[in-house]
Amino acid sequence: MLQFNQLTETLSVAGQPEPDDMAALAAQGFEVVICNRPDGEAIDQPSMTDMEAAAQAAGMVFIRYPVNPGNFPGDDLPGLGASFDSGKKVFAYCRTGTRCANLWVATRQAEERDMAISKAQGLGYDLSMVARLI
Repeated sequence: MLQFNQLTETLSVAGQPEPDDMAALAAQGFEVVICNRPDGEAIDQPSMTDMEAAAQAAGMVFIRYPVNPGNFPGDDLPGLGASFDSGKKVFAYCRTGTRCANLWVATRQAEERDMAISKAQGLGYDLSMVARLI
């Protein structure tokens, strides 16, 4: 079973899933999958195209928002925040979940940021990427 961490009632983050995990995620009520991992980071990593096809076959929306430390936080942080906060059950992934947690903190308004930092750090995520922004 795929392990993930719940950041909010509707947002969970995890390391790289496999295409076969998409049906189980949909069965758990996830409606949206967000990929924060660029293709080609590892030779055994499923492509975003394969992940998207599996997510769509399971009835979920797939959003591509790949980032790395060099281009963090990406080019549409407000749009990503809107996806995180859509009210739908969202599953975001990267290699370990760390980029996803950093992106979530980066999308929080100032009054929510301390709570988000505390939550992400409490789950063991290194927030050094977002620390450069705040």
